[in-house]
Amino acid sequence: MTVIDFVMGRRMLTLTETERALVMRKGRFDTILGPGRHGIARRNTDVLVFDMSKPHFTSEYIDALVKTRPDLVEAHLTQVRTGADEVAILNRDGRAFEVVTPDHRTFVWTDAGPWTVDRVELSDGHEVPVALAQRLMRSGLTRALTSTEVPAGHVGILSVDGVVTRQVPAGTHWFWMLGRKHLIKLVDTRWQAHEVGGQEILTRDRVSLRVNLSADYRVTDPMRAVADAKDFVAALHLSLQLAFRKTLGALTLDEVLADKVSVSAEAAAGVRSEMAGLGIEVGEIALKDVILPGEMRDILNQVVAAQKEAEANVIRRREETNATRSLLNTAKVMAENPVMLRLKELEALETIAGKVERLTVHNGAEGLMRDIVRLAD
Repeated sequence: MTVIDFVMGRRMLTLTETERALVMRKGRFDTILGPGRHGIARRNTDVLVFDMSKPHFTSEYIDALVKTRPDLVEAHLTQVRTGADEVAILNRDGRAFEVVTPDHRTFVWTDAGPWTVDRVELSDGHEVPVALAQRLMRSGLTRALTSTEVPAGHVGILSVDGVVTRQVPAGTHWFWMLGRKHLIKLVDTRWQAHEVGGQEILTRDRVSLRVNLSADYRVTDPMRAVADAKDFVAALHLSLQLAFRKTLGALTLDEVLADKVSVSAEAAAGVRSEMAGLGIEVGEIALKDVILPGEMRDILNQVVAAQKEAEANVIRRREETNATRSLLNTAKVMAENPVMLRLKELEALETIAGKVERLTVHNGAEGLMRDIVRLAD
């Protein structure tokens, strides 16, 4: 401090390029000082120094400053204010710096910019465009956002504050988390298999069965499936149960076992028609397994064993008949053809001779078949 400064009752204040000072004289706002060396009165003067490396202007005097010295605010500060249905994206040198939510305001030092503002209207919906969401993600400004991912092969049913609004495709969807609740229910639109297991059914001849059912289905109208049924899979399950009870209850045990892969066309058509009303396409419907009670299974095994034994006896009798008929035919041929008979005699002799060490024949070859043949070791 120089003698002149002391005599004049002032002190010197030096500010760098990243500093600003709010000067208050006798309790009133006097000025905002920029970088450089400044002489200020020592008495009745208060000085607040701000570091512009933190661009926000945060002070308890902000409301009074806006009201009494709007010229200072306009000259040194950038104000961003939003309405009830508006979000503002404050950009610093082209990069997202802050998200100003509805009915809020913020002040930043103008010299810390350059600053630009992008405004988003919420009256048309709270969904955030993908490009904007990715931009805010890169800047780490997702505190006011919420996201939901819809996998491939699925669609999402969007509900806003509990009201179903629309269908959204596969991908990541972003929403402003600003006083409204967004919920996306996932619906798989691919072909799926639904199993109905352990169903107790009584056939027409009063035999108790336990069966497992199966049906292929896919969702063709997700909006209707979600809106018209609390749980469309449970509705399909119940419809299949009723269809198979109606089908198998009209058949005997033998009829069920003879064709256990089909359901009556009428019952299947009823299932498909009912599910089509919920936006569900039903493909193949099949009866997978038929499980009999223990005692009934033993009886059925005995019946099957008896049937197979009878079939085996029939086959044996048929083969014996064929063999006898073949011998009869051979005898007729030999009776009508002496040469053939003699060949057979020689073949028999050759077979016998091959099994002994010595063969003695009396009365020549012609007497072989008439006289005694003696075989000695």
